Amino acid sequence: QVHLVESGGGLVQPGGSLRLSCAVSGIIFRFNTMGWYRQAPGKERELVANIISTGGITKYVDSVKGRFTISRDNAKNTVYLQMNSLNPDDTAVYYCNTDPPNRSGSWGQGTQVTVSS
Repeated sequence: QVHLVESGGGLVQPGGSLRLSCAVSGIIFRFNTMGWYRQAPGKERELVANIISTGGITKYVDSVKGRFTISRDNAKNTVYLQMNSLNPDDTAVYYCNTDPPNRSGSWGQGTQVTVSS
Protein backbone atom coordinates (compact mmCIF):
# COMPACT_ATOMS: atom_id res chain seq x y z
CA GLN A 1 0.00 0.00 0.00
CA VAL A 2 1.20 3.50 -0.82
CA HIS A 3 2.45 5.48 2.16
CA LEU A 4 2.88 9.23 1.80
CA VAL A 5 4.32 11.55 4.45
CA GLU A 6 4.29 15.28 3.76
CA SER A 7 6.23 17.83 5.78
CA GLY A 8 7.53 21.37 5.67
CA GLY A 9 4.38 23.43 5.94
CA GLY A 10 3.83 26.29 8.32
CA LEU A 11 2.82 29.89 8.77
CA VAL A 12 4.55 32.36 6.48
CA GLN A 13 4.06 36.01 5.62
CA PRO A 14 3.03 37.08 2.12
CA GLY A 15 6.07 37.06 -0.13
CA GLY A 16 7.75 34.35 1.90
CA SER A 17 8.95 30.89 0.93
CA LEU A 18 8.53 27.31 2.07
CA ARG A 19 9.90 24.00 0.90
CA LEU A 20 7.66 20.98 1.19
CA SER A 21 8.90 17.40 1.21
CA CYS A 22 7.07 14.13 0.70
CA ALA A 23 8.53 10.74 1.52
CA VAL A 24 6.95 7.93 -0.47
CA SER A 25 6.94 4.19 0.07
CA GLY A 26 4.93 1.23 -1.14
CA ILE A 27 5.37 1.92 -4.84
CA ILE A 28 8.24 1.83 -7.28
CA PHE A 29 8.79 5.54 -6.92
CA ARG A 30 11.11 6.01 -9.87
CA PHE A 31 8.49 4.65 -12.28
CA ASN A 32 5.76 7.08 -11.28
CA THR A 33 4.79 10.61 -12.20
CA MET A 34 4.36 12.46 -8.93
CA GLY A 35 2.19 15.43 -8.12
CA TRP A 36 1.60 18.00 -5.45
CA TYR A 37 -2.02 18.75 -4.72
CA ARG A 38 -3.68 21.26 -2.45
CA GLN A 39 -7.07 21.72 -0.88
CA ALA A 40 -8.19 25.08 0.43
CA PRO A 41 -11.12 25.44 2.83
CA GLY A 42 -14.39 24.98 0.99
CA LYS A 43 -12.70 24.01 -2.26
CA GLU A 44 -11.94 20.78 -4.04
CA ARG A 45 -8.48 19.32 -4.08
CA GLU A 46 -6.47 20.48 -7.08
CA LEU A 47 -3.27 19.36 -8.72
CA VAL A 48 -0.78 22.24 -8.65
CA ALA A 49 2.35 20.62 -10.07
CA ASN A 50 3.61 17.33 -11.39
CA ILE A 51 6.90 15.81 -12.43
CA ILE A 52 7.52 12.79 -14.61
CA SER A 53 9.44 9.76 -13.41
CA THR A 54 12.83 10.94 -14.65
CA GLY A 55 12.27 14.50 -13.48
CA GLY A 56 12.80 15.89 -16.95
CA ILE A 57 9.35 17.38 -17.45
CA THR A 58 7.31 19.40 -15.00
CA LYS A 59 3.92 21.05 -15.28
CA TYR A 60 2.21 23.67 -13.16
CA VAL A 61 -1.22 25.14 -12.76
CA ASP A 62 -1.26 28.72 -14.02
CA SER A 63 -1.70 30.24 -10.57
CA VAL A 64 1.69 28.94 -9.37
CA LYS A 65 3.79 29.16 -12.53
CA GLY A 66 7.01 31.03 -11.97
CA ARG A 67 6.66 30.78 -8.17
CA PHE A 68 6.63 27.04 -7.39
CA THR A 69 9.19 24.44 -8.41
CA ILE A 70 8.63 20.70 -8.14
CA SER A 71 11.58 18.33 -7.98
CA ARG A 72 12.33 14.76 -6.99
CA ASP A 73 15.12 12.58 -5.71
CA ASN A 74 14.57 9.03 -6.92
CA ALA A 75 17.36 7.74 -4.68
CA LYS A 76 15.47 9.01 -1.63
CA ASN A 77 11.92 8.29 -2.85
CA THR A 78 11.12 11.92 -2.11
CA VAL A 79 9.38 14.68 -3.99
CA TYR A 80 9.73 18.37 -3.14
CA LEU A 81 7.85 21.58 -3.74
CA GLN A 82 9.73 24.86 -3.43
CA MET A 83 7.22 27.65 -3.00
CA ASN A 84 8.29 31.28 -3.39
CA SER A 85 6.41 34.57 -3.42
CA LEU A 86 3.60 33.02 -1.43
CA ASN A 87 0.31 34.84 -1.18
CA PRO A 88 -2.84 34.26 0.88
CA ASP A 89 -4.48 32.37 -2.01
CA ASP A 90 -1.85 29.67 -1.54
CA THR A 91 -3.23 28.85 1.91
CA ALA A 92 -4.26 25.20 1.85
CA VAL A 93 -3.40 21.71 2.97
CA TYR A 94 -0.78 20.35 0.58
CA TYR A 95 -0.59 16.68 -0.36
CA CYS A 96 1.59 14.62 -2.61
CA ASN A 97 0.50 11.59 -4.56
CA THR A 98 1.06 9.89 -7.84
CA ASP A 99 -0.49 11.58 -10.85
CA PRO A 100 -3.12 10.35 -11.34
CA PRO A 101 -3.68 9.49 -7.68
CA ASN A 102 -2.90 5.91 -6.71
CA ARG A 103 -5.69 3.41 -7.27
CA SER A 104 -5.81 2.34 -3.64
CA GLY A 105 -7.08 5.77 -2.71
CA SER A 106 -4.32 6.35 -0.17
CA TRP A 107 -3.43 9.89 0.80
CA GLY A 108 -1.07 11.22 3.43
CA GLN A 109 -2.06 13.53 6.25
CA GLY A 110 -0.97 16.56 4.26
CA THR A 111 0.90 19.59 5.49
CA GLN A 112 -0.80 22.89 6.28
CA VAL A 113 0.47 26.02 4.57
CA THR A 114 -0.90 29.30 5.88
CA VAL A 115 0.06 32.58 4.28
CA SER A 116 -0.90 35.51 6.44
CA SER A 117 0.50 38.71 7.84
